[in-house]
Amino acid sequence: MQLPLKKMIEAVPGGMMIVPLAIGCLFNTFAPGTPHFFGSFTGALFSGALPILAVFYVCMGSSISVRTLPMVAGKGGVLLVAKILLGIVCGVVLGHFLGEGPITSGWFAGLSTLAVVAAINDTNGGLYMALMGQYGTADEAAAYSVMSLESGPFLTMVTLGAAGLSAFPWQTLVGAILPLAAGIVIGNLDREMRDFLGRATPVMIPFFAFALGASLDLHKVWAAGLLGLCLGLFVLVVSGIVMLLADKATGGKGTAGLAAASTAGNAAAVPTLVASANHAYAAAAAPATVLVAAAVIVTSILTPPMTAWWARRVAAKA
Repeated sequence: MQLPLKKMIEAVPGGMMIVPLAIGCLFNTFAPGTPHFFGSFTGALFSGALPILAVFYVCMGSSISVRTLPMVAGKGGVLLVAKILLGIVCGVVLGHFLGEGPITSGWFAGLSTLAVVAAINDTNGGLYMALMGQYGTADEAAAYSVMSLESGPFLTMVTLGAAGLSAFPWQTLVGAILPLAAGIVIGNLDREMRDFLGRATPVMIPFFAFALGASLDLHKVWAAGLLGLCLGLFVLVVSGIVMLLADKATGGKGTAGLAAASTAGNAAAVPTLVASANHAYAAAAAPATVLVAAAVIVTSILTPPMTAWWARRVAAKA
């Protein structure tokens, strides 16, 4: 007898990230001693998010073709820059009031500059390309090869530094992008290595998601539910407007911009990576992970119908 586990998991928006993260969270909430009890390889699965993420970014980088970048740099570059600038503006404004730490009480407890910037900075590439395949053009879909440079903690670190918050030493910034850069080099030197490493990219996601979840407490997740919903709506509406205008300013119809108004599943890993590089963000990391994970779900559900509505609106006017 076979159970369609993969289909069941993928039926959840961002399921390969969200479901393992939730399982890890359940372990940490109701059986927190599990990794210490078993130790060895089992224990390492609960705490190995950082090395798994390093491999993940090498594999992801290998799929980026340098040869295609100039052809799609216009559209992808504009959308990438628009997201970066929006992240910097949000970082400056929130950083002025919140600094590096999270709000500790009240309705907005857990909200931090780190959470907002991390949710904005990383686009859900699979969702974007799927929507462009249905409502956009091949060039617009290919633009993600440029936008994928936003993956990982590097741009979030740069954004936080540009916003005037605790900066990161240059070695840390270089270290954050080296795995991705190494993957780009390897993938462009050898197509067979690109195919080999590229196939491993989705395999890594549930494993680092589980390890991230194993650092979260379900009680805190529940408390952040409404705030996470609001963060997802903020990403959807605010980045959607900015990206739509940027898309239209470069001759597009706005559809590609709206399709990019989402949060990637692996963005939930960014707060932990940022905190490991600069302990000033340590207090914000755990609640930020929960909030970003919520934004992943919200944008995964709402970005497609919003994009479809806009595409029909544009088609009706044509």
